[in-house]
Amino acid sequence: MPLTTLERAILELEREWPLETERSSKREAVHARIGISTARYYAILASLVDSPDALSHDPLTVRRLRRRRDERRRSAFIAEQPREHRPR
Repeated sequence: MPLTTLERAILELEREWPLETERSSKREAVHARIGISTARYYAILASLVDSPDALSHDPLTVRRLRRRRDERRRSAFIAEQPREHRPR
């Protein structure tokens, strides 16, 4: 299924966001450029990360988002691991 205009706009913002960091907060950019709440933005973005259509549309951005997601998951997994008990 082809991407919607909203989905393409979200990918575009993600692609351009690192260049815009000095101008405004991401929340402001989402509201100004796309006109949706940040909660909805991130929900749609999460689905786009695993979308084959999104990958075809913008492979560099989607792969970068996948790497970031995987890094966050790895960090969370490592943080959840119990520490070994070491006698003093």
